[in-house]
Amino acid sequence: MFTALVVHAAEPVEIGRRVQFFMDDHIVDNRWSLKPKTEEVVRAFHAPEKHAANPVIAGQGGYVSAVREPDTGLVRLWYQIAHWTGEAGKGADYAIAYAESKDGVTFERPEFNLVEWQGTKANNVVWRGPSGRRASGAQIVQAPERDKRGFRYLLTYHTGGAGKGMNGIRVVGSHDGIHWDAGSDSLITELHSDTINSIVHDGDRGQYVMFCRPKDRYLVGGATGNFLETGESRRIARMSGADLWKPWTGPPETILIPDELDMQRGFNRFYGMSARWHEGIYWGALLCFKLNTDITTELAWSRDGRRFERLPLRPKLLALGPDGAWDGGMVYGSADWVEMGDRWYLYYAGHDGPHETPHRTPGIGLATLRKEGFVSLRGPRGGGVVCTRLLRWPGGGLKVNADASKGEIRVRVSDEKRRPLDGFGYEDMETFTGDSTALEVEWRGKSLNELQGRAIRLEFHLRNADLFTFRAE
Repeated sequence: MFTALVVHAAEPVEIGRRVQFFMDDHIVDNRWSLKPKTEEVVRAFHAPEKHAANPVIAGQGGYVSAVREPDTGLVRLWYQIAHWTGEAGKGADYAIAYAESKDGVTFERPEFNLVEWQGTKANNVVWRGPSGRRASGAQIVQAPERDKRGFRYLLTYHTGGAGKGMNGIRVVGSHDGIHWDAGSDSLITELHSDTINSIVHDGDRGQYVMFCRPKDRYLVGGATGNFLETGESRRIARMSGADLWKPWTGPPETILIPDELDMQRGFNRFYGMSARWHEGIYWGALLCFKLNTDITTELAWSRDGRRFERLPLRPKLLALGPDGAWDGGMVYGSADWVEMGDRWYLYYAGHDGPHETPHRTPGIGLATLRKEGFVSLRGPRGGGVVCTRLLRWPGGGLKVNADASKGEIRVRVSDEKRRPLDGFGYEDMETFTGDSTALEVEWRGKSLNELQGRAIRLEFHLRNADLFTFRAE
């Protein structure tokens, strides 16, 4: 189905305890079919399924950030809301609202009586920024405890109308996610990037990375009626810094520009990109914009935070709903998925009209997919093999996320030359014919822990089955 760029890793690959994904061939040495004239092992994309209860929040919605509390299981959402003032030159007011759910589907919007919005404090608004006029693009940052200054939650957002030296991307702390400490509110960068400005902490490189627009030097194309001078700011750029609480220096570096495939489909802008760092990989929900109408969401990923890849046929992570539906005009996806059992829950903002519609109604929707289930390698009916690069086995057993409910999977362990290791052959394991996100692969009388520190290959024999991920555990 899809062929993704091969990103070679030094061998033996140090996989540690991280989940190994197959959206590219980073750890794949080869894959082939047992009937090569008619079949092949293919890469399959699995789009999240929109929930039947959508919209889970009606009448409110914008960029959304989600967290599931590990102790209570409570799902918490912080999201942008807007109100068009109707005043010349003022545009819209923006604020951050809050909702929560015990099951991730049915949400409550408590009245906090904290922040005035449209003339009343009887609302679920929790933050409006230093000017009281604009707090947009909310995101809860997953930061190490040492960087939180004693707060449990850190919120990054964009503000305007606050005066010179105040406008731009800011961070504020909270102990409960509802009451935000104005004294902690700090400027990260004086950049008017009016989109979702995702900030992630890269634990390998010890830095924070923000994905934004390069609006230090480009405006929204044609804002003055002169594209020659404005350029085009609706691109994806990045900035980085070691400290969330001190201003970052240096200009945004452009890293994603629409290519020929985007142009052929009319998606000639990138509106923004929600991102997260998970299992050593940057995951992006890329907002593809057809000027000046549709916005849809696609999957992007990077192993270094600079070179982002996309699946060649550009399948939609979140597509528009039908004409007239609550999400039929625009869908703003988020990379802030939460884990609910064997499923990942992805929340997104939807609108019933396209970008320039003056009176469109927002909402927040839910889409779910298999845990770790964006992409699989799929073996054909006649069978196929996925052979990894040499891996430095860290010890412990092998866990596999796979669906063989209509076929079967077997696994063997081999050396550099693909010679099977004694006791770890296909015939030494019980063939798997089920569906599991955490299958414990076992060989009769043998343990992979015996191979700790050795360079090995894993060979997956797939017959009419999907291999999503594997990990050492």
